[in-house]
Amino acid sequence: MPDLLRLKEEGKIRAIGASMHDRARAGRLAEDSILDLLMIRYNAAHPGAETDVFPHLARRRPAVVAYTATSWRRLLRAPRGWKGRAMTAGECYRWVLGSPHVDVVLCGPRTAAEWRADLAEVEKGPLPEAEAAWMRELGRVVHG
Repeated sequence: MPDLLRLKEEGKIRAIGASMHDRARAGRLAEDSILDLLMIRYNAAHPGAETDVFPHLARRRPAVVAYTATSWRRLLRAPRGWKGRAMTAGECYRWVLGSPHVDVVLCGPRTAAEWRADLAEVEKGPLPEAEAAWMRELGRVVHG
């Protein structure tokens, strides 16, 4: 950590960040560390950052990057027994960006057409409450 701070002070790096699956650790680092950025898993099937990380951002506010918004594409397929439709990738990105704690969501479109569709969906802004609740419920079912 001292070496990273020195490099930052010398202007050789602009920010110090870390990516992790351990949400409890991410919460501790969000509250008290030199990190300028945290990259964490956050999606409708894995919303644990809402309790393990986001409350710790009140004291200090590193940037938050969310990854696996589609839960490795599992949210894009209706699970066995689910009566409704699955989510679209764009809806997953909107759901993640609906959190005021998330600054960036990583996207992984396979084609330019998917990229345009995802952007068009994100440009719609925050999800209506009923849609967000539906996605949260589908996420619970996908997670098992």
